Amino acid sequence: MTASSVMDLPDDHLTISPPVLYFGTPVVLVVTRNEDGTSNITPMSSAWALGSCVVLGLSTAGHGAANLRRERECTLNFASAELWPKVEKIARGTGRDPVPAFKHAIGYSYMGDKFAAGGFTAVSSERVRAPRISECPLQFEARLVAIHGDAVDLGSTPQKALIIECEVVRVHAHRGIVVPGTDHIDTQKWNPLYYVFRHYFGDARDLGRTFRAEI
Repeated sequence: MTASSVMDLPDDHLTISPPVLYFGTPVVLVVTRNEDGTSNITPMSSAWALGSCVVLGLSTAGHGAANLRRERECTLNFASAELWPKVEKIARGTGRDPVPAFKHAIGYSYMGDKFAAGGFTAVSSERVRAPRISECPLQFEARLVAIHGDAVDLGSTPQKALIIECEVVRVHAHRGIVVPGTDHIDTQKWNPLYYVFRHYFGDARDLGRTFRAEI
């Protein structure tokens, strides 16, 4: 039998159709500017980074996507695990007024000031006009690069998802999570909030490091 042979063994896996595929990514609080100069916070968990770019998946029904398309900049604020109650306080809020009917039907309501509602503090950015969230230990300032392709169908709701590419132009990290004298995040001290199948998770355990950790 070769190394690539498939073995015919009993399989304990089930074939399922879960309602969501949020298998576990960090919670990102995307801050954008409204038309009147105030700010909106969009909690989301569909983001991944490659080099200096971060790719976001944002609903077309959300106010954040419209703001980002118009303003072409945002901040990406990564919540720590202990912030989950604050994140949940704004989870049912939307900056869109009137609230889309399908969102209203599942419990969303208009929330004009999500900073106040969540107990967050806005701090000025250096390269973009959208503010950062002081309570988040890791913050990226970013500019819109592209919105790729057609919107992705999200299934049973009228909303779709946009695939949005942003370039990170500045990174801020609380001194408590930075290895002194370096630009490295201290993974022993950084405890990100994860969103896994619609549940909040924290207290990730460090299992070891890859050879690239020192680069």
